Amino acid sequence: MSIKNLFKSDLKVVNIGLSSFKESLDDVGIDAVQVDWSPPADVDAQAMAVIKAKSAEIEAANAKAMEKILAGMPQLIGLERAIDVIPGMKENLILHAGPPITWDRMCGPMRGAVMGAVIYEGKAKTPEEAEKLASSGEIEYAPCHEHSTVGPMAGIVSASMPVFLVKNQEFGNTAYCTMNEGLGKVLRYGAYGADVIVKLKWMEEVLYPTLKKAVEKLGSIDLKNIIAQALHMGDEVHNRNRAGTSLFYRAITPAIITTCDDSKAASDVLEFINGNDHFFLNLSMPACKATLDAARNVDGSSVLVVMSRNGTDFGIQLAGTGDEWFVGPADVPDALFFPGYTKDDANPDIGDSAITETNGLGGFSIAASPAIVQFVGGSTGDAINYTMQMYEISAAENNVYQIPYLNFRGSPTGIDVVKVVQKGVLPFIDTGVAHKEPGVGQVGAGVLNAPMLPFQKAFEGLAKRIE
Repeated sequence: MSIKNLFKSDLKVVNIGLSSFKESLDDVGIDAVQVDWSPPADVDAQAMAVIKAKSAEIEAANAKAMEKILAGMPQLIGLERAIDVIPGMKENLILHAGPPITWDRMCGPMRGAVMGAVIYEGKAKTPEEAEKLASSGEIEYAPCHEHSTVGPMAGIVSASMPVFLVKNQEFGNTAYCTMNEGLGKVLRYGAYGADVIVKLKWMEEVLYPTLKKAVEKLGSIDLKNIIAQALHMGDEVHNRNRAGTSLFYRAITPAIITTCDDSKAASDVLEFINGNDHFFLNLSMPACKATLDAARNVDGSSVLVVMSRNGTDFGIQLAGTGDEWFVGPADVPDALFFPGYTKDDANPDIGDSAITETNGLGGFSIAASPAIVQFVGGSTGDAINYTMQMYEISAAENNVYQIPYLNFRGSPTGIDVVKVVQKGVLPFIDTGVAHKEPGVGQVGAGVLNAPMLPFQKAFEGLAKRIE
């Protein structure tokens, strides 16, 4: 187009800056397109130079890590007591979600869950006794992730609690997780009342032995296959697990019927699973944990193997940096709250359940489960946009987990810290919300982006490791 005709044509604008510029153009009828763009994160210049210089080596390491992740074959192989199977577990040790934290820095719901675990273990009779013991130094604390374990929300695991054993049959490593209690006032949300303990004891004395016998009869249950099917049925297997739970129910029911001698116990167990749409969450999480742990210690890889929160801090670990944590403050989710509660009641983001996003599920596959965005008043289009954005920061597309609405495109899998920093795009997470005070429980569910600080630290930590 010649310069003399340029101003005779209709004005069309591509806006790369603040969206308010486009909105102003919309108000006066100017055709404008908003480009979803963010500037790179601010990191040390030397670290950026190292990462750019070693980009070929990092890409090769990422390809190796993703080959292991995509080849993972997580299967449920049994149930046992935590102290009998979790590496390093002992009587006075309590595992928790997220990166390392001490009692004095624990948030309300995590303190409440610890108190509940102390009462459950018979080490205290009242909340006051439990709090005194929990803060005395006699109880030790460690992240679930440092013991091949994951736990939703507070993520509390104590010695007597039954856990699922999920083995990655391709590489031989095993991950562990407690059984899901359901929603509302439950231990993982920081509740510790008598009804909470009664339910936990029923799970230990009835649910656990019933499921243990059933799984022994079956030999194993292919969780990867269930997850793949659940995505096709409307789950993203983090905040929505209705299809996954239903598929698990179909797989386990015949074995329960044929192995449980007590008809009431069998009926109660089946009714409990059927009435708890989140039951499969505590299987999808260790399935993802077992899958990702196989990629640990791939030198030079910038792919995440952990993304987790303890209600105070948000922490990540990379395949290429060993067991080192990179930590920043946790944020409060945007949520739809239960009647009577507001964002002022909400605790900052908490739980190991972001292991699902780390493995290409949850918020990364939210286009398969658009109902989730209704938690914050979103639309189907928003769900699709969230997933499409996550492809920008992922190292690969999944070869099994597919999103029907995107023509069965593989889910974005393997969060690449280099891409996060260079593109300024943060991982998208959907999650439950706990009350900030101990003992209250769940107050809502919502979504949020991971904070940038842990990714900046991980980027610089990787640069130091490979320099």
